[in-house]
Amino acid sequence: MTTFRSGFTLWQMVRTARELTADERVQERVDTVLHIMGGLGGTYGKGRSLVDALEDVAQEAILHEDFALAQRFQRFAAYAGGDLFLEILENYYDGEARQRSEEHMRRMTAMGADRAVAALDVLCRDRPDATAADARDLFRGIARSADYLSLGDGEGGIRLSTREARRLQQYGHMEIVLRNLPRPASAEAARMMNDVLADVDAGMLAQLLELRARQTGLAALRTVVEDPDSPESALHACLKNQEWIFGGAYVAELARRQYTPETILDIPLLRGDGSLHVVELKRANIKDLVTRRSGHLMLGAAAHRAVSQAQNYLRAMDENRPSILAEHGVDTRRASATVVIGHPQYVTGGVTSREIAETLRTYNAHQTRIEVITYEVLLNSASRMLALSSARQDVDPDEGPAA
Repeated sequence: MTTFRSGFTLWQMVRTARELTADERVQERVDTVLHIMGGLGGTYGKGRSLVDALEDVAQEAILHEDFALAQRFQRFAAYAGGDLFLEILENYYDGEARQRSEEHMRRMTAMGADRAVAALDVLCRDRPDATAADARDLFRGIARSADYLSLGDGEGGIRLSTREARRLQQYGHMEIVLRNLPRPASAEAARMMNDVLADVDAGMLAQLLELRARQTGLAALRTVVEDPDSPESALHACLKNQEWIFGGAYVAELARRQYTPETILDIPLLRGDGSLHVVELKRANIKDLVTRRSGHLMLGAAAHRAVSQAQNYLRAMDENRPSILAEHGVDTRRASATVVIGHPQYVTGGVTSREIAETLRTYNAHQTRIEVITYEVLLNSASRMLALSSARQDVDPDEGPAA
């Protein structure tokens, strides 16, 4: 069951965000959100209509290539739809709240360092001949034993409020960041690291971070695909906002997934020319993806059903093109689609990966607007793209091409 959220803080953030764009269509979408939320007091429009209106702003911002504003409103929609806590949202867009959170984290870090010093004092008192290795062993033991600590739920246990429980969730994110911070072994190493960071090219650093994020996302998708029990929802979660995996023809994933009453798209992508491309996701574990009949290979029933579903989506897009273009700014005339379904590792009947690829190639050759691919093809294609990106990052820009 969806837990919708809204309130004064979101209302303030939306009003502030309106000043960040001069585009009239985007401002109109924001005004629609503010109209739904109403004035001070009340429920601030809490519900599905508010989530849809926030997603409409994000989509309009994407169409105008204002991706920072689009991401802001996507996060607003995630909060309004119950998928994001308010404290996380405040850390992004409320400077005072972020300062309070950072101060709290600094105090927690200082408290942890103080406790570490106390633990070392005890070690030195009990074992005056303790070495650095002994200290490392001590803290490894503390870290491992932390997995067995609990807050308790009995009479003597510690009861946390909802807000404090959310804080613990934030610390989980903070711990991931702290775990990857460099730890210089000496003051000289720290100065050297500071010099290196001072000379870092911001654009190059951003590219490296994006590359790392893509590698992590692709690894997560591969893990889900290799799990035979993974549902479609798990695959969709891995592919959300990962439009790069489908190739360079797509500039963004649209925020809105429903354009007609009878169609809810899995992943709507925006092409460079402003037209729509639909990605329909099905399970990876399809045993009869390809079947052998009378000595010939052909697609199984699951694949045909998925293609029929995509055909119905495209037909609905064609029939409603004028209203969709007027209301949402997306051109759906002659939209195209990709169906991602199955993986050779799950196909039974002695059909090889190469035979599956040839069967799909034959099938796709007779299609004009719908392409069917497997998760193996999707993963391999994305891996090659990342390999090329990594190779470009490894080339020294001051070096010329090899003779």
